[in-house]
Amino acid sequence: MADYLMGNFTTDCPNGSLFVWNVLKECTENGRDMASVVLGLFSVFCFMMAAFPQCYSSYLKGNMDQAVSIWFLMGWLAGDSCNALGAFLAQQLPVQNRSRRDGTVINTIVVFVMLGATVSLLPGNHLGSSVQDVPKFTRRSLLAFSHFSANQEFTTQEIIGFTIGSFSSVLYLMSRLPQLCRNWKRKSTEGISPLLFTLMILGNLTYGLSVLLKDPRKGQSETNYVVHHLPWLIGSLGTMGFDMVILFQFFIYLEEKSDERRPLV
Repeated sequence: MADYLMGNFTTDCPNGSLFVWNVLKECTENGRDMASVVLGLFSVFCFMMAAFPQCYSSYLKGNMDQAVSIWFLMGWLAGDSCNALGAFLAQQLPVQNRSRRDGTVINTIVVFVMLGATVSLLPGNHLGSSVQDVPKFTRRSLLAFSHFSANQEFTTQEIIGFTIGSFSSVLYLMSRLPQLCRNWKRKSTEGISPLLFTLMILGNLTYGLSVLLKDPRKGQSETNYVVHHLPWLIGSLGTMGFDMVILFQFFIYLEEKSDERRPLV
């Protein structure tokens, strides 16, 4: 049974990298596959480090309740939770799940602390907190479902995972709106670390590219492959667009602040 789930390198991936196969259970038979793995691992690093700059900035300035929207943090955590469950049920790529798993495990701890600190700083608020689910690593679809055709229809489990993944994309996208509005109302990004959103942009960009560069299974069309990964691509690349807008706010409000300090004479 274990051999069936893990596959056999000699028969399932004869031209691939044995090291990548042993470590990630991922078949890399060409340059696209290897680039997908490298970009996926880089996204792991970005997601793992994303929340630390904001945590450090908030520690130094002590104004997290004024700078960071609590709805942004809650939406981020909820999106990760749904993403984890959806990716598990829909049998996403190993690196794709690993990047979300490793990044979310660490960011859950850090962002959970940030969320608790924000709530504690709000006057008159004593809200409870919930613990986020940790994404789980899943095998490559080719190995777990090798007896199915490459262009198979969605199974019931995959439909459920696809639906939950789509909901996670909505949560990711909507989580940025409260932060955008808060920055706009304050006309300032004071207290927010630009590295948080820079790392999130890099993580989501490399994450999306790692999925798009991966060669489909033998006999599977590019369209069918993209459809099976669509919610996660929309969640990553769409969120990246909102994060770029937030970064743009840094430049806008920094320039306005410089103009206010400029002497009239």
